[in-house]
Amino acid sequence: MTGQLAFVESPVQLLNVLEWAHTQTAPRSAAAEPAGTTDGAPAGPRIPVPRTPANAAPSAGDPADALTVVVLSPTDPMSRGQLRRMAQLARDQGLTVHWQEARGGRGALVRTLRRLARPLRSAERVIIGDPFSRYVQLLLTLFAPRHLTVVDDGTATMEFAAQLGRGERLVRWHRKGSLGPRELVLAPVTTLARRRLAPARGRTVEIFTSLPVEAPEGVTVTENAYAWTRDTFGPPRLTGGADLVGTSLVETGVVDADHYARVVSELARAHGATRYFAHRRESAEKLHRIAVETGLQVVRPELPLELIARRGPIGRTVVSFPSTVVHTLPLALAGTGVKVAVIDIAPEWLRATASPRAQGFLSGITGTAAHEVDRLTARASHPADRLEFG
Repeated sequence: MTGQLAFVESPVQLLNVLEWAHTQTAPRSAAAEPAGTTDGAPAGPRIPVPRTPANAAPSAGDPADALTVVVLSPTDPMSRGQLRRMAQLARDQGLTVHWQEARGGRGALVRTLRRLARPLRSAERVIIGDPFSRYVQLLLTLFAPRHLTVVDDGTATMEFAAQLGRGERLVRWHRKGSLGPRELVLAPVTTLARRRLAPARGRTVEIFTSLPVEAPEGVTVTENAYAWTRDTFGPPRLTGGADLVGTSLVETGVVDADHYARVVSELARAHGATRYFAHRRESAEKLHRIAVETGLQVVRPELPLELIARRGPIGRTVVSFPSTVVHTLPLALAGTGVKVAVIDIAPEWLRATASPRAQGFLSGITGTAAHEVDRLTARASHPADRLEFG
């Protein structure tokens, strides 16, 4: 029987699979740690699991304690690039990583299902990063694992836990509530997947998270303290200024593009920021506008921001819009002296197309940020013109 099978679709999901695997390994003495470096940083403890060739399909005959990571590759170049680098980090730590072109044109879905069906049915534990993913939900209709672990992939973990606890259908927080034609067709898949994501007789469910979630009945919540990240990288060299962290709230139709650009400009001036770390889903057009209008150096990170920040260099202050990083960066950067701040999203920034739940959800992210995180509130000092922060 295959031991443990992880499905990831984003770099952050793969990072958190590494963090989960790290918690499953008993600490070893410093003398037993391997020598060498990882990307220029001291090497951390390796995760002792068997390896197979990178292009080999998952096998139903793998050892019972083996962890195989299946990358269901996305199509956008930024995500693919980050995933390639994260996959190599995972292999360096001893994990088996299988790259699956799950969205590679006509017939990709059928090929993927055919290749994964047998190991899926025999897996003792399945680890997923995005319970809202249609691809993952379809895979969940094929099998009912005895043990299921959900790792973080952004703030959607908070919404998943809340919806599971309330017995609601799974809908991303930034989506409108009404069902479109595609959602109606996929409704039976979503309904079955939701049942497979809930604890039941013979099935345990774990949420491995750094976020403040209330455990649904029967679900185990395990803290993700980013121990692997801290053990493997850093501490970073600190620069004298501030860094801004971008968000894809414009791309998801939540925040107005003009308001966003104006706030970024004001934040840069108020905090003396010099760099803007782009979210992997931000459009090239928006990033060009930010660079031209603010003079900020736009950086497209090659790895998740938690690793970039931990490796350094990083600003002494990191300012972010509401996102997972206001919870994860304080953990990854613990003890380094870096201050993290989060900016509230004002109601007037939201687009008319934004989900009715968007404002409350974003406020909840800000309000539940770690106590080490400063909260910034934007207010207009001139009618719809200049913004000040307090």
